Amino acid sequence: MTSAMLIAAGIAVAAGLMRGFAGVGSGMLMAPIFAVLFGPLETVGIIILMEIVVTGQLLPDVHKHIDWRVIAPMGLAAALLMPVGSWVLVSLDADLIARGIAAIVLLFALVLLAGWRYAGPKPLPATLGVGALSGVLMAATSLGNPPVMLYLLSSRDTAQTNRANFTGYFAITLLALILWMLATGLLVWTAVWRAALMLPLFMAAAWLGARLFRQSSEALYRRVALGLLICVGLYGLLR
Repeated sequence: MTSAMLIAAGIAVAAGLMRGFAGVGSGMLMAPIFAVLFGPLETVGIIILMEIVVTGQLLPDVHKHIDWRVIAPMGLAAALLMPVGSWVLVSLDADLIARGIAAIVLLFALVLLAGWRYAGPKPLPATLGVGALSGVLMAATSLGNPPVMLYLLSSRDTAQTNRANFTGYFAITLLALILWMLATGLLVWTAVWRAALMLPLFMAAAWLGARLFRQSSEALYRRVALGLLICVGLYGLLR
């Protein structure tokens, strides 16, 4: 266990708590630190391997609350656009793209925190567009969550529904991303063993976070989720 792995393990515990509680956000906590410690390519591999296991851990408790009419097309659009994100990862300035997304995330998170909510339907073109953007960002930076979080949190759905929808979305997209990275040789063995070392801590923290969610309120869930988005937006702009 090197010092880098010890730091990463501590971050994984905090990320697991967030994932178990909110159903989202763990990748956003891990990616910035892991990218410094292990490099961007290995970071994507580590995160998606740990996330897919914890998604399977959480899915049995939430699957009845997932709105598949929204989540299925969104996940499919994300999966189809992941090759574009992989191309960005190895070809373009992913950091510049991430900064632009961070500015948008910060703006909309502040609007949602002020109390604005959207009461209308989720039209298919918008759902597909959000999924496509998320898929590109997920493959390029491992940070595909913010567009989906903004889209789902802007509605009047309950915390239980939003948490379930996040988990269902990740079940589709993480599996697709792992298969794509395996097919293209982007999943390196060092990412596999690092993920395996941290996975027990990540899973235990996710279990604890899920128990904490059962005792929380709608208001607390929303504050935690939007607070996380604001922190991510600020970090993306200022780093």
